[in-house]
Amino acid sequence: MKRSVGHAVAALAARSGLGLAGLAGLAAVLAGLGYRWDWWGLGAGFATLRWAVYAALAAAALSLVGGALSLRRRGRRNLLWAVPGLLLGLAVAAGPLAQLRAARDLPAIHDIATDTDDPPAFDAILKLRAGAPNAADYGGPAVAAAQASAYPDIAPADFAAPPDRVFAEALEVARALGWEVVAADPAAGRIEATDTTVWFGFKDDVVVRVVARGGGTRVDLRSVSRIGLGDLGTNAGRVRGFLGRLTARLAAAPG
Repeated sequence: MKRSVGHAVAALAARSGLGLAGLAGLAAVLAGLGYRWDWWGLGAGFATLRWAVYAALAAAALSLVGGALSLRRRGRRNLLWAVPGLLLGLAVAAGPLAQLRAARDLPAIHDIATDTDDPPAFDAILKLRAGAPNAADYGGPAVAAAQASAYPDIAPADFAAPPDRVFAEALEVARALGWEVVAADPAAGRIEATDTTVWFGFKDDVVVRVVARGGGTRVDLRSVSRIGLGDLGTNAGRVRGFLGRLTARLAAAPG
């Protein structure tokens, strides 16, 4: 009798853990997509995500209990439920918890520029930022100091190629990254674009500045979020990604 009850408890814990992990994963996905699709506001989206993490951790605990009971009573069949439930629960919780850690470790800034003394300025995109919580004006020395401390590698890029070629390649990189190009002015050496994040659909604006420098070309980049005090490193990652692709294209292109 006790043995059958133990098997039943193990099975219930393992199956409940997997089911709860699946629901937590669905809630986590919908937390962002619901905001992106205008089903609810940002506060509701973050609240949904928070409860999804709680549910995911509870699912992992249930699955662990179910798996341990199954091993103890040699009922390995329940491991087919317990192991996926444990892995899925931990996977669902891992992303948001990593973002929470990043929010603690990274500065609360949302404006990254390769040139903090003379950051590239927006022009055509200003009308699209009208009413955005974050202004397009650069934050000054405090933001520059925070960026230098957290992202010391962010710097201008210099190329031996002439400005017209660099500009053309930079425009192709922006399009390849899926950015919505708002303006491209070869004479001014300026590209303005908007990048939309996949999950919550946050819109971040980018301006690229291409100028002749010596016998070659200098490229500066600025990426600014429209909403949010901190960006969890998103804008710095975008700057690195763009310059890395641009460097690779210029190195591979003929001439």
